[in-house]
Amino acid sequence: MVVLLFGTGLLLTWTTRFVQVRHLGRSIRLVLRGAVHKADSDQPLEGDITPYQALMTALSATVGNGNIAGVATAIAAGGPGAAFWMWITAIFGMATKYSEAVLAILYRQQMEDGTMAGGPMYYCRDGIPQKQLGKFLGGMFAICGAATALIGTGNMFQSQSMALAVREQFGAPPWLTGLLISILVGLVILGGIRRIGAVAERLVPTMILFYFGGALLVILTHIDKVPQALWLIVSSAFSPQAAMGGAVGIGIQQAIRFGVARGILSNESGLGSAAIAHGAARTRNPVAQGGIAMMGTFIDTIIVCTLTALTITLSEAYKSATFMVEGIGLSGADLTVTAFNTGMPESVSGWGGTIVVCSSLVFGFTTLIGWSYYGQICMEFLFGVKVVRPYRISFVILLFLGALLTGHYAPIITNLGDICNASMAFPNLIALILLSGHVARVTREDKG
Repeated sequence: MVVLLFGTGLLLTWTTRFVQVRHLGRSIRLVLRGAVHKADSDQPLEGDITPYQALMTALSATVGNGNIAGVATAIAAGGPGAAFWMWITAIFGMATKYSEAVLAILYRQQMEDGTMAGGPMYYCRDGIPQKQLGKFLGGMFAICGAATALIGTGNMFQSQSMALAVREQFGAPPWLTGLLISILVGLVILGGIRRIGAVAERLVPTMILFYFGGALLVILTHIDKVPQALWLIVSSAFSPQAAMGGAVGIGIQQAIRFGVARGILSNESGLGSAAIAHGAARTRNPVAQGGIAMMGTFIDTIIVCTLTALTITLSEAYKSATFMVEGIGLSGADLTVTAFNTGMPESVSGWGGTIVVCSSLVFGFTTLIGWSYYGQICMEFLFGVKVVRPYRISFVILLFLGALLTGHYAPIITNLGDICNASMAFPNLIALILLSGHVARVTREDKG
């Protein structure tokens, strides 16, 4: 998967002539314009939500507990250098995310209930010239996407991380956390993509700024150590044992493996999931939507994940991590809670964990509503719109069960999430490679 992900990102970066660099300024302007509700056209366009709402919906599913617990897990398992490989994954992942959104707009279709549906299953089936291969890859993606939404990182991992964070900070039982979030998520997802988009548009920017403020306070408290922390992250990416004193048995393979795995979990570039949200956008310009989409990877990993990695490194909380030794130390959301509590100024140290817990709850909530939509579109592709209601009920039930799987059950959910992510990414990456020429041609012909 590492080779396939990097290889696809490199290929798409080359064929689009470094679109993540050339179109970065334009993409930022499009996002800012959408944030103040300035439309490019007064004419009615096909789609269910605005391009900006599509980005916020994708970010609602992307900026989640992968940014809190996922980064911490990566550092616990692969050392601080894992954060460096998350950055590398994100840089090339921006071209991957761009290509996914371009293809999602090109090959989306209208469903029986009038809503728009797009994503890898559609551009696999309708875009790949080898029709049998396209149908197989499309069906495989839909099955794996539905599994990820029901039992993987899009559902049970989020509720588990939320329950752990609340228990660590407030001592609340996991079943109570699970029950509350199950009720709240159920109320939102019953309204479909329009309600999800409306909630995400308001909640996602707020939650990112809130977490940013807390992390920034930790960073400013240790501002003199920031260069040293950045050097530790970079140096331990290539020599983790030397950086960690040679006592924890972490090798470069572990740093890369967990950095890339948690990077995918966090920014989802290559999974194809965000393409489902962008496929519902009201736009005629696939290149513009692709530029908006790639900003999701930039915001998620280059900004939010870096904040978490710096707080864990600056506070030296990583020295309390498990480092692959089961049952000793901290390894997930609890590690980030410790980092914020110990990294804050003494006068407000008790608030650090509260910020993480509140962020975990909101991040997890938005991820759950975003992924509920992804799974729904996958199920509709397989079985039609009649499956929507039973799917939503199943999603909420499994969400509650995920909150109960704590303690020694926790690694099961994390590993299951990795398996589901890889299973989704495989057919999507093959489709992106086969359709890379099409993406490059559309990018060259864009007049925007």
